[in-house]
Parts: sequence; structure tokens; C-alpha cells
Amino acid sequence: MNPAQDRPRGLGRGLSALIGDEAAAVKGEPAARKDLRSLPVAFLQPGRFQPRMTFDEQPLQELAASIKEKGVLSPILVRPIGQDRYEIVAGERRWRAAQLAKLHDVPVVVRELADDQALELAIIENVQRTDLNAIEEGAAYEELISKFNRTQEDVAREVGKSRSHVANTIRLLRLPDPVKAWIREGKLTAGHARTLLSEADPEARARELIEGAMTVRQAEQRSVAKKPGGKLAKDPNIADLEASISNRLGLKVQIVHKGDKGGEVRIAYKSLEQLDELTRRLSKSS
Repeated sequence: MNPAQDRPRGLGRGLSALIGDEAAAVKGEPAARKDLRSLPVAFLQPGRFQPRMTFDEQPLQELAASIKEKGVLSPILVRPIGQDRYEIVAGERRWRAAQLAKLHDVPVVVRELADDQALELAIIENVQRTDLNAIEEGAAYEELISKFNRTQEDVAREVGKSRSHVANTIRLLRLPDPVKAWIREGKLTAGHARTLLSEADPEARARELIEGAMTVRQAEQRSVAKKPGGKLAKDPNIADLEASISNRLGLKVQIVHKGDKGGEVRIAYKSLEQLDELTRRLSKSS
């Protein structure tokens, strides 16, 4: 398959590109769309390309309680793999919660998808919902590149992130296993982890960060101070906020604070796809 030619148009927009905005908003009414079906939960199985490695028990139980009350509000995207067998492309968490809620059937949208398309959509759902930790996200990007002959630019375009975000996230996979485990456990943020890449002993430095509860900006300042001619940047609180928004959006964010006069928030994008994704998120938030 030629990924550039055979990939569905608009894939980078997210699940609405394949499921449809109407189906994504369905509230337990499978008849609302012709391509929406209801299947027994037993017919479905986890996807081979699910980038998410762990499902926290408490949020899963909370979702199950909501499903008992209101049903499955968004259909699960699946692809057929045999007689009465379907592989989940996006929505495994809803499927697991539906089982906890003792549901027999769930709403699904069935699509014929190649392996690379299945992986891309799984990444897109998790990244847009901020469900992946930085290591899971980096491993998923690396799999797209290594298994499906993509470039970092290709991946960035399809998932609606900047190329630098994709590159920096993949670099985290070089960290020692204990450090990656702390990132998975939430003891280290992605921002903290990036400051460790230039450390001679990243594991020891990571322990210091965890024990000292140092902010991302403080860790960056320490890293810059080690470099000849290094310059400390703006106010640490502003820089922390920039990093937080940038990590969430996957785009470069600059905050120009002018004291009592207010200021500006600048978001840089490199493609119309990124602008489209940013607009979608802002519209959804409003």
C-alpha cells in the first residue's frame, strides 16, 4: 500500500473524519445513522495497535457508572477481522467500561482500514483525549515511522502536532528504563523528562527532580546554565504556562506578558491541517 495515496483524506482531523460528526454525538440511538450498528460486546476485541498500555481502574469504573445511566454516548470504531469478529480501532476504554456496566450490545461504526490507518486513528483518539503518557505517545509515533515508512513530518501532519513535538516525544524513548517508568506512572512530566536528555546521568537527575518537586522551568534553567553563553529566559511562571499549553496543543506557544497592560498569546502553526485541528479544539472548548 502507498500510504500517501491510499490514506483517507482528512484523517488528521480525528475520528470525525471516518465516523462523522453526527455519529460521534449519538446518544445510544444506533438507528440515527445508516452506517451505525449495534454489536454484542463479545464480538469485539482490543486492537493490535492500541498505543495505550494501561487503563486506570477508577476512571474506568466512573465511566461504567455513567454508561449504566446514559449508555455509550459515542460509537466505537472497529474493523472486521473475521466472521463475527471485529478489532477495536478507537474506543477500547468505552468497550471495557461497557462490559463492567453489564451491557450486551454497544454502538459501533465498521470501517475497512489498513494497519497504518488503524494505528493512526488509535493515536489520534488518545492524543486528542490526552489519554497517553509521553512514553506511550513516543512509542506510537516511532511505530508509525518504523513499521509504515513515515517521516516525522508525515506523523505530525496526520496527528495534528508540530514536527518538533513529535521529534521531542520520540527522543524520550532514549531515556533509561527506570526514568521511562516514572514518566508512565506520572511521577515525571514530559517537560521534566525533556530536560534529562542532556544529562550525563538522567536517572540520578530524575530522582532529584522527583524528590525536590522542581518545576519544569527550574530544571530548564539549570540545563541552560550549564551551557557556555546560556541565557535564562522569561519569568519562570510564564515559561511554565507556555510549556503547559504547548504540550497540550503540540504547537509552539509564546506568551508576551506586559504587566498591567495585559499581553498576547501567540500560537504558531505550519500547515492548514494544524490550523484546522486548533480551530476544532477551540470550538469544542467553547
